[in-house]
Amino acid sequence: MAENKSEQSKPLVLVVDDVNLNLKVVGKLLSKNGYKVSAAPTGKKALNLLKKIEPDLILLDIMMPGIDGFEVCEKIKNKEKTQDIPVIFLTGKNEEEDIAKGFAAGGVDYITKPFNKSELLARVNSHVELKKSKEKLQALNEELQEKLDKIQKLKGLVPICANCKKIRDDSGYWQEVEGYISDHSETEFSHGLCPDCMQELYPDRYERIQEKKKNQKDED
Repeated sequence: MAENKSEQSKPLVLVVDDVNLNLKVVGKLLSKNGYKVSAAPTGKKALNLLKKIEPDLILLDIMMPGIDGFEVCEKIKNKEKTQDIPVIFLTGKNEEEDIAKGFAAGGVDYITKPFNKSELLARVNSHVELKKSKEKLQALNEELQEKLDKIQKLKGLVPICANCKKIRDDSGYWQEVEGYISDHSETEFSHGLCPDCMQELYPDRYERIQEKKKNQKDED
């Protein structure tokens, strides 16, 4: 069954812990506070799951069978697809060297068990919001760069014919000015006649227009 829009908009958190009770407690807490939750009981299963899902944040235990949390985090950070996902270590290991090792592996935060529910939620919220802000900033930068690239296409020396005013493009073909500009920018054209061309091509009509303007001026 497809998710509704409200469910799709919820941030997704992947919780990785080999203790089933911990998965249930953390999962219930996050679900009650506006998050979707995926769970993995081992580091290996978490890495396999990341091939299918794109969580907004990962809560990662350290002491697990097989590969530990430090190695899992390093693998996550070494892959382009997953390297920007924030990882918070949630673990019973509270020695200073463990905390330092967690940050060195690429974690953005470190929370020890037993944890305070309010504190855990606050940190999860902060790092998810920070990730969303970075994504928005990146999208804006990409949009700006795209617009700058289009503007820069019109920079530099443009070969133009001294007689007919056609422009030679990068392939060596000569084309009308409006065609060249349309191909190198988002400019759209509307057509009309300037007074000089109107006088040359339609002298009678030009005279009537000038006479009309003169009469309106005299009336004013």
